[in-house]
Amino acid sequence: MNFVKRAGTSLRVRKSRTAALLGIFLVMCTLLLGGFLLQGAAARQEAEVGRVIGVDVTVRGEGLTPDLADRLGSSEVVHRYNPLLRSAAAASGFSPLESDKPGPGGTRAKNGEERPLLALHGVRDSGLLLPFSYGSARITAGRALTPRDAGRHVALVEERLAERNGLTAGDTVRLRPADGERTTSATIVGVFRDPTPDPARWTPARELPGNTVYAPVSTAQQLGGGTADVTEAVYRIGSPEQVEHLHAEAERLLGGGAFEFRVNDKAYLDQVRPVQRVGTFAQLIVWLIALAGALVLGLVVLSQTRERRAELGVLLSMGERKWKLVGQHVVEVTAVALPAVFIAAQIALAAGPRTGDALLTGEADKPAARTGAPRTTVDPPVARVELSDVGRVAGIALGISLVATVVPGIGILRLHPRSILTDDA
Repeated sequence: MNFVKRAGTSLRVRKSRTAALLGIFLVMCTLLLGGFLLQGAAARQEAEVGRVIGVDVTVRGEGLTPDLADRLGSSEVVHRYNPLLRSAAAASGFSPLESDKPGPGGTRAKNGEERPLLALHGVRDSGLLLPFSYGSARITAGRALTPRDAGRHVALVEERLAERNGLTAGDTVRLRPADGERTTSATIVGVFRDPTPDPARWTPARELPGNTVYAPVSTAQQLGGGTADVTEAVYRIGSPEQVEHLHAEAERLLGGGAFEFRVNDKAYLDQVRPVQRVGTFAQLIVWLIALAGALVLGLVVLSQTRERRAELGVLLSMGERKWKLVGQHVVEVTAVALPAVFIAAQIALAAGPRTGDALLTGEADKPAARTGAPRTTVDPPVARVELSDVGRVAGIALGISLVATVVPGIGILRLHPRSILTDDA
């Protein structure tokens, strides 16, 4: 009889042993696939943290123009960036806030200025400004400024200024240069709240937090009398490993001159370290399950081989080749392993997403729970079953089957039919 047919017959006859092998393989394949699911979900979560939170690099230096800031922002490692150009503008048709505290000389009129000015900040992406990034300032009406607003005359105004003048998102205000009369109309796209309280002593109008206005860089340049340099530029990259690449790009564009290059990766590390721990734990699970599975299956197959000595002796006495006996055992174990992989994949489809979500969410919440600090929420990716993961599990299962049968099979190669039948008799 062909050894493959004998393997099928043996599996049907020894149903309890077949069920036991299937159970062992099912547990092993389920745990292996769970480990791979966690590894994949952790890798996707780490990439998402890099995209949403990332590492913020602040570049300051003389000669940092909007054009140079844009060229550095086009680097392949930069996800988002925001140059900041500080300027001032005068209001036309509405009134800036003024300090109600006594000014120089005990007077309170006009705050010592010929006319109160607004602090005009040219930005590209207001979401990267420190107050908005950390949540101390927030949009209360409308929307933030985005890269799509470049070249448009739009503005983001503070809530106190908006309330004093009855302004809201969609209204139009007129601004003019501090030393000129030609006005520029700007549409208010959003109103934000700055938690900074008004100063307890007299302060010039442009330094009052309520008189802060954000606009695109081009608008700030136009109203600022052609201001050429940006104060600083913030670049968001995916991970700390990309800092050196960005630093080299900055040196090349800025001519290697003196510039400040400050890296803020605390938020990124707080979020990504727990996720990396989950990935490391999942990798450890895979190795332990593979080693333990090979050991357990090897012992089971070895035990079955000893119990089937009489069968092996009869087959050898009939002239069956020893390698076919080993092949029969390999086929038997492999025929049980493949259905186990399929069943494990179905279990992972049902339970994997919930398990991965619970583990990744729990680990990501720990830093914020310890510190009590606000945390940027990054939704954990679904732990989905990939065909490549199923293939890896099938490969490991087949490898374990081979090792678990070939190693005990060495004993079969040393058997002699006469000694087996004599011992059994």
